[in-house]
Amino acid sequence: MDANERIRKLVVLGDNRLKQGLPSKARETFEEALLLAREAGLEDTAGRLVTGRIEDLDRVEAGARKTPPSA
Repeated sequence: MDANERIRKLVVLGDNRLKQGLPSKARETFEEALLLAREAGLEDTAGRLVTGRIEDLDRVEAGARKTPPSA
């Protein structure tokens, strides 16, 4: 399996973990994909995709912390 395929699989796994309500596991998976992209010299292509996923996750988590609990 080449690096692009492995990165794609990790991104899908991270997305699935988010859908399952596991943001910390999703972050670990996205960070693994980003590391792999850097090691494979794919940071400008695949790395941007993964970085975007991590930034989206940051925004979601920040929004969740600001939302007051409903009574």
